[in-house]
Amino acid sequence: TRTSGVAHLSAANDLEAMSALRRLVGFLPSSNREPPPVRETEDSRARKDSALDRIVPEDPNVPYDMGALVRRVLDDRELLEVSPSYAKNIITGFGRMEGATVGIVANQPQELAGCLDIDASAKAARFVRFCDCFNIPLLTFVDVPGFLPGRAQEHGGIIRHGAKLLFAYAEATVPKVTVITRKAYGGAYDVMSSKHLRADVNYAWPSAEVAVMGAKGAVEIIFRGKNVEEETLRYEAKFANPLVAAQRGFVDAVISPSETRTRICEDLELLRDKQVQRPWKKHSNIPL
Repeated sequence: TRTSGVAHLSAANDLEAMSALRRLVGFLPSSNREPPPVRETEDSRARKDSALDRIVPEDPNVPYDMGALVRRVLDDRELLEVSPSYAKNIITGFGRMEGATVGIVANQPQELAGCLDIDASAKAARFVRFCDCFNIPLLTFVDVPGFLPGRAQEHGGIIRHGAKLLFAYAEATVPKVTVITRKAYGGAYDVMSSKHLRADVNYAWPSAEVAVMGAKGAVEIIFRGKNVEEETLRYEAKFANPLVAAQRGFVDAVISPSETRTRICEDLELLRDKQVQRPWKKHSNIPL
């Protein structure tokens, strides 16, 4: 559960294992021909959580718990994480919105600053494809500064493994709703259910930054080390916000964090009968 990711969950004894299994199965349909189960809930779509307006720190380099953020959006703050001890820099799991099962994929800023690495890419890609197999809508929460740099990652094939996640999202035909909470940089932004991968609805919080890279790194390249502090402030004023991305259609709306739950519930209702017709082919060619 920690090193290889072969096992998804662990339990202290057989009773705890059976209890966890029942909880997991409760989120899943009986087959790919059945819709995901719906459970009655008293958690209204109109519920607004003002804590979400303050959960992302003003300093973009300060981490926060994405798991806590996601739970505040879901029904009854319930999230069943899958592989919680493996590739902790990305969260995958099941929750509910208005009683219906949804799959969650979210970057975790508390681990590796939320960077995508080989293990995180493979973990998320496997989960996205699982949800697509069983018609489970996907909610993606994005705070990713990029792919993890380093010789080990390059030699391990980070591009190939990152492409698995890109492919999984692009191929998925279930409803896909994305929320950018803070950083969305470069190729890592692209693979996290961006509009370029045919996500249905993409939101950004006011704290979101959609760019090729961080302001300081971009300024050092563009201006070659001249007037770095001054030019960084100008760059941040222009690009360290979601407005440019919204103008170009990469983001559908900039929303208040506290209304995220309401927006997602409305979108999932609209997308409930989503159908995608594609030309016949023998099978896809995922970059294994």
